[in-house]
Amino acid sequence: MRFSFIPSLLRAWRGLGPLLAILALVLLAPRTATAQVDEAEQSDAPSDSAIQAKPRKPLKLKRRAVETDSTTRNQDAVRTKVRKRDRRSSGEPVVDFPNLGKLAFYRNKKELRAIRRAEKRKKYGKAFSLMRAYVGKFSTENFAYDNRLLWRLAQLCERVKKDTALAKVYYRLALKHRRNDIKRVQLYYDSLDNRTDRDLYVDLKYYYELVEYRKNVATFPTPRGINTVLGEEINSKHPDYGPAISPSNDVLVFSSKRILRGLTEVPDEELYYSKREGGYWAPAKAFPKPISSPYNEGSACLSRDGHTLVFARCECPDCNHNCDLFISTLNDDSVWTTPRNLGPNVNSISWDSQPSLSPSGDTLYFASDRKGGFGLSDIWFSRRLRNGTWTKAQNLGPTVNTRESEVSPYFHPLYQVLYFSSRGQLLNFGDFDIYKTYRVGKRWQEPRNIGPLVNGKGPEYYFTIDADSKFLYYARAEPRDPKNLDLYSFPLPMEAQPTAITHLEGVLKDSVTNLPLKGIVSIVDLTNGIEVASRYIREDGSFDFDLIDHARYAMLIQSPDYFTIEKQLDLQTDTLLRVMTTLINYQIPLVFQNLEFEPNKANITPAMKPILDRIKLFLVDHPTFKLDINGHTDTQGDPQENLELSQFRALAIKQYIAEAGQLDENRINANGFGSSAPLRVPEATEADRKMNRRVEFKLIRPEGDQQPGFDEQAPPPPPPSGGQDGNGQW
Repeated sequence: MRFSFIPSLLRAWRGLGPLLAILALVLLAPRTATAQVDEAEQSDAPSDSAIQAKPRKPLKLKRRAVETDSTTRNQDAVRTKVRKRDRRSSGEPVVDFPNLGKLAFYRNKKELRAIRRAEKRKKYGKAFSLMRAYVGKFSTENFAYDNRLLWRLAQLCERVKKDTALAKVYYRLALKHRRNDIKRVQLYYDSLDNRTDRDLYVDLKYYYELVEYRKNVATFPTPRGINTVLGEEINSKHPDYGPAISPSNDVLVFSSKRILRGLTEVPDEELYYSKREGGYWAPAKAFPKPISSPYNEGSACLSRDGHTLVFARCECPDCNHNCDLFISTLNDDSVWTTPRNLGPNVNSISWDSQPSLSPSGDTLYFASDRKGGFGLSDIWFSRRLRNGTWTKAQNLGPTVNTRESEVSPYFHPLYQVLYFSSRGQLLNFGDFDIYKTYRVGKRWQEPRNIGPLVNGKGPEYYFTIDADSKFLYYARAEPRDPKNLDLYSFPLPMEAQPTAITHLEGVLKDSVTNLPLKGIVSIVDLTNGIEVASRYIREDGSFDFDLIDHARYAMLIQSPDYFTIEKQLDLQTDTLLRVMTTLINYQIPLVFQNLEFEPNKANITPAMKPILDRIKLFLVDHPTFKLDINGHTDTQGDPQENLELSQFRALAIKQYIAEAGQLDENRINANGFGSSAPLRVPEATEADRKMNRRVEFKLIRPEGDQQPGFDEQAPPPPPPSGGQDGNGQW
């Protein structure tokens, strides 16, 4: 009897059920979405719901048209979309590993058996959840010994969640930390992420040929960086390397082996400095005692105020067996204090060197080959507490560090970006390449290669960048003396710029068939004059660049299959471009309907120059091509006079193109045919006469011509007729 009221209560509850459900959705839905985002950002092993959570601020796309002049508005169509995001971030899912630094290796046989059972029974959703939770507990050694689990988890991300972005994160980790040759993983990942394809970059030799072709053309001259040796004031006949420049850009510190000691002339590695005076570096001087000692010192860095020096000293009584990091400060009398070992929290019994302080001076980044890392040498960091002591060094993690070597960390003095050298990142042009990674919140983003203008076939390390991000200082050896390193400076190219985080993305297609086209895309910085490496267009017609915002750029797209496309744009934020053009049909001559001379004259008018400039630029960009110019008149008047007039007009065009492009005149052939080859017979109307009054241009492609990066295109479709600019609608 005590519970007889329960059935009535249940019936009442069922009646209120729909109303309560609606109320719950209204009240709880926003809080649930927020909780999912927070979980994705903070949880150690993000849940399935966190993966699917939508961002709080969805992307908003705005359309705007790129401004073009009247002569090109109808020639190449360009559509632009603008989007906003945190441009330092790659926008990829967050993956955390809370056991790093806590455990050496995580192993749970019961959890592994559960994963295998779920996969065997083809319960892939359950297998994904179990696998992700297990991988989320990885510690340092798991990335090597359980590498196959990363690969399998990436596969499940695609199969179960259809989440390619998350899958790519795990594929990258599998490739960076592999112990065996897994070409299958590499090839599959390359098919997902074409940003690791170094073949997209134009070969430097061909790139500089393009620069030279453009050198004498007035429109958009492409800048070219030049290596500058720092001179005898800095360099010696012995190795000079390991530069570090003060945030004020007026003090250069570096390592040198110019002093030989003893009868055997053993090189003594010492620290030197030079001050910039009147725009020039003064003769270098060795640091005095107590920085200088009978032991080897090198790889130094300065604090932001220039009053703290951190450097490496090797095999000294205060060292812990190998090279250790020491610190010294500049007192009020401008004398360096006795260097102090940073202690066991920072140093180990292994090699510890190449320090770099954060702008605030409270975090020290350095390279070490100590145990507990991911590879041969890793980048570590330690934080300085308020009492002046340093925390126990921590590994920078599996995104930056790989199974290979990471060295030469350099934290930019003005931005939250860390540069370093690596042999293990996925995009690599040679030996050690220089990369940059952005810190967003407490996480380091996927490292970006700073490109082939800096990274070559040899090793690039021992480098620094000035606070203004104008120059890269580094050590290199000449081929004739490969053991003697000298210090050089090089203008910092676009991909190495810390603020080059605005994404310009585009696609090029044929305006007739809508099929993707190939070619080379060059970006010219018209605001700052910073060099940008040219790239080939991908098979799907796409291309992309990371650039500095609030600047004006010129975009040039070149190919032997169409006229060079030139567009200017003011880049404010991430931008998407859609570019349309038409293929050149080499089988028929090109006729531009709006290319008209004044009656009975052969002068080049201002209205004709934009069209002639396109032909000129094509010949500049393709120096092996030739051009035939054929002038025609209508049948009115004396045939002999028409013949002479057409010849004069063809010669006038030849002279203009040759002089404007500084071209060899032998590449251009000009002929006049008068009224001997009319297109419309009889000339019954003015329209017929206008059709017969024409100049035909025929581009002659050399036989067997194969420029780098240009595969044979499909046969061009028949050109459309009509249009303001003639047969090809250029």
